[in-house]
Amino acid sequence: MRRHSYFTIPALRAVALAAVFALSALLPLMPATAQAAKLPVVVSIVPLQYFVERIGGEFVDVSVMVQPGASPATYEPKPRQMAALSGAQLYFAIGVPFEEAWMPRIQAANPSMKVVNVDKGIHKLPMAEHHHEGEAKHEDAQGHGQEAPGHDMHDGHDHGGLDPHVWLSPMLMKHMADTVRKELGRADAEHATIFRTNYAELEKEIDALDRELMDIFEAIPQEKRVFMVFHPSWGYFAMNYSLKQVPIEYEGKEPTPRILKELMEEAAELNIRTIFVQPQFARKSAEAIATHIKGTVVVADPLAYDWFANLRDVAKNLAASFSK
Repeated sequence: MRRHSYFTIPALRAVALAAVFALSALLPLMPATAQAAKLPVVVSIVPLQYFVERIGGEFVDVSVMVQPGASPATYEPKPRQMAALSGAQLYFAIGVPFEEAWMPRIQAANPSMKVVNVDKGIHKLPMAEHHHEGEAKHEDAQGHGQEAPGHDMHDGHDHGGLDPHVWLSPMLMKHMADTVRKELGRADAEHATIFRTNYAELEKEIDALDRELMDIFEAIPQEKRVFMVFHPSWGYFAMNYSLKQVPIEYEGKEPTPRILKELMEEAAELNIRTIFVQPQFARKSAEAIATHIKGTVVVADPLAYDWFANLRDVAKNLAASFSK
């Protein structure tokens, strides 16, 4: 006896199509290992995260150690961050203070992870320090390639060691970004051409920004290019654009009443009307000086994510302060 078929040909086609659509809907839910795997990368600070993501694009998964609002000078990684290092393939270090204390533990958390010092080969400047009472002040303006920023005005002792804020110089950042590009290409040779293309575009943007910042400061007389900031993190930026930064903190701490009085007098003498502060530090001293000179306090964050927008905004705020 001939068996009766429960499905016609059109019905079978409909079932097959339904199965295809169901499988398509499940694909986004499949684990990452079944899709294109991203290169797991850890960086020390947020600006470096920005550059790794610009160069690596969709092929990198970047985690940052120093969280927004925290200071790289005193940061202590969370236990979950240390645990997460076990899955990382690359660690991009930039020479901030917390790394000096934590690097042995960072490397021990994942011995197979490659640690890349992007600041390798960069000549570091001494941290600018406020002068001691009785120390001489220099009058010469600082230009490109001259001595450490701040030391042209404050020939004091260097209690802060070397300045780690190299990422605030466009030319130094371009050099470090190229190191990132090379290391990503070594770790993921399949996408090395894409990394080169992304870096080439980034390089053009950095050069254009550098020219733009030069233009912002060009019309400002040299003697007016002086700004006061709590923590002297803008030394490399100041060196690039012939500026002078006057630090408020003294030996890494809030200034004493005597030093604070000196700073108030110096700010008035130099006709400074804007005091710059960072979100990572207290602003009590800066506000006291601003009140004394009838000036304002402006935030200049050296650790902002959008590096281009941040440097452009800081430059405009500095130029505006010089014109007051």
